[in-house]
Amino acid sequence: MPIRSPIIVVVGHVDHGKSTLLDMIRHTTVQKSEAGGITQCIGATEIPANKIKEVCGTLLEKMNIQLEIPGLLAIDTPGHEAFTNLRKRGGSIADLAILVIDITQGVQPQTKESIEILRQFKVPFVIAANKIDLIPNWKPQKTLSYLESLANQKPEVKNYIEKKVYGLMAEFGNYGMNCDLFNKVDDFTQNIAVIPCSGVTGEGISELLMMISGLAQKYLKKKLQVSSGHARGSILEVKNTVGLGTTIDAIIYDGILKKNQFLIVGGVEKPFITKIRVLLKPCELQEIRDKKCCFSHVTEVIAAKGIRISAPELENSIAGMPVQSADNQKIAQQIAKEMQKEIAAVLSKNDSEGIIVKADSLGSLEALTGFLKKSGIMISSNGIGDIGKIDVINCSHMKQKNLYNGIILGFNVKINDEAVRLALENDIKIVTSNIIYHLLDKYNEWKGLMMEEKKRKELGAVALPGKLKVMGEFIFRKSKPAVVGVNVISGSIKPGVDLMKENGEIIGNVKQLQNQSITIQTAKAGDKIACSIDGATYEKDFFDNEILYVSIPEKDFLRMKKGLISFMAKSEVELLKEIALIQRKSNPLWGL
Repeated sequence: MPIRSPIIVVVGHVDHGKSTLLDMIRHTTVQKSEAGGITQCIGATEIPANKIKEVCGTLLEKMNIQLEIPGLLAIDTPGHEAFTNLRKRGGSIADLAILVIDITQGVQPQTKESIEILRQFKVPFVIAANKIDLIPNWKPQKTLSYLESLANQKPEVKNYIEKKVYGLMAEFGNYGMNCDLFNKVDDFTQNIAVIPCSGVTGEGISELLMMISGLAQKYLKKKLQVSSGHARGSILEVKNTVGLGTTIDAIIYDGILKKNQFLIVGGVEKPFITKIRVLLKPCELQEIRDKKCCFSHVTEVIAAKGIRISAPELENSIAGMPVQSADNQKIAQQIAKEMQKEIAAVLSKNDSEGIIVKADSLGSLEALTGFLKKSGIMISSNGIGDIGKIDVINCSHMKQKNLYNGIILGFNVKINDEAVRLALENDIKIVTSNIIYHLLDKYNEWKGLMMEEKKRKELGAVALPGKLKVMGEFIFRKSKPAVVGVNVISGSIKPGVDLMKENGEIIGNVKQLQNQSITIQTAKAGDKIACSIDGATYEKDFFDNEILYVSIPEKDFLRMKKGLISFMAKSEVELLKEIALIQRKSNPLWGL
């Protein structure tokens, strides 16, 4: 079987130079033409073997590498979106990844997201420690080799690089991974290679291509064998092409795709079968998403390739969905059934209750669901597409089971107007983002606020600790009920609570509180108010300057002790302990 080009995905934090690195390799200006200099969609570039040899120079010979692969197929992903669209059954279509990290900034939020996704889909990777040209006192050399350039740098520059690599080693150690400079690694199955480089000056590009090519040939040879059967691929993007209507850009990772074959495509509701009209192959070293990219009409494509496909009904396709080819209708229908099972497997792994999750593609949904479940978040329903009315209705039903189910998370999707209106009416929280980590952070933040609000409501429903002193100079009525002036020393007091003496004896129930003849619902520490005590008689049950406490029911004490203490002031907690000691004089097991 022939060996195909390994599929290399380039991932990392926004603006760490992923596209710039690829530009340096293919000598184009794709990055400069993008909005804000940030990749807006996923693209693919074919890097042929002769280009790899040209860039690496004598480095391949020095490392004793005989190039056997026909080249590399590099996938450039947006900084704000991981490579989750590049999926196939059981994992990712990527064979290897280049994790781009700005050497001056180190690991950033989306770097962490990329690491997690690479681990989830079990994709081996190397680290491109980019932007060495920004290192203080770095002197660019006219070479594409990092090692050649490093030999001409000052000692402080070399020390800076070592310090930054040690920082990366510590960061990756937190993930249980080992990494080191590529020229210090003896066993690449145990250590991740770090290749310092610059997408601006080109230094380190030769080592980067050499490492990727060498690792692919040594460890992935069996995986790179191309079958002679029907093609398998994944949709990168659905777009309108002038003169062709709706087309799809896809990565074919196995088999042979031919013009006029049947094409089975993952669709909005279910897979559909169409027939290939046109195959457009981007020219070598040109970006499939670049407006200036030239295409050639071909009759067949052998994996691995990026290809633009024109066929009827492609408006029903979705990015991230699988595509396969077949030679006849019968085989196509069998493939469609299997594909439906694959899609259903991702959509059906749900819990009996939990939150609602939506994403723009099957791969994104799989990655997001994996992240959330790994964090212990239950998911009752997940799906592909924008957030709509039915999602809010389902979420409302889940919220009735558990308050913390009242949220919908959406990755790279929109919210329709009816869903917005219904969410406001039912107090459903909707959060969308194009960064998976942000969704997780926002969910945790929302849940924290909900927990705080819930506990504050619970605090309002219990008898809170209070301590007051009787002011004998303000006696408005001695009994039925007694109305006396009190000074709230600590905690708070409200109508309905019982008052007790320092020996635990209950004297009566607070009927009403007034401050300057105005009825109030709560009095706090420092307040001097009139307190109406039902069932008590002044100078019989209590006296001038006597200290009284709120008599807290044991069930309320236990509620506060088990889950509400963190929402109480330190002085309230101390007073709660004081009240517990009073109660335990008569009942040693009270509140235990």
